[in-house]
Amino acid sequence: MARVVVDVMPKPEILDPQGKAVHGALPRLGFTGVTEVRQGKRFELEFEGEITDEVLAQVEKLAETFLANTVIENFRVRVEEAVR
Repeated sequence: MARVVVDVMPKPEILDPQGKAVHGALPRLGFTGVTEVRQGKRFELEFEGEITDEVLAQVEKLAETFLANTVIENFRVRVEEAVR
């Protein structure tokens, strides 16, 4: 099986209250030096067989129309090592 990962993140100009909350909690938990936190989503899609350009095009379309709100989010599609 092969895996395609879609990472979805808020666009840089979009406020990220969840990321801000995590960032605010880090010093209280003893983690220092972190200057910013942005929170996003990760989708893992597993396919039988080889990941072809056609499969990647389908995943791009899926991400653009369903997984990400492209008005406020960016996404990245990438192939991950074969699942064993």
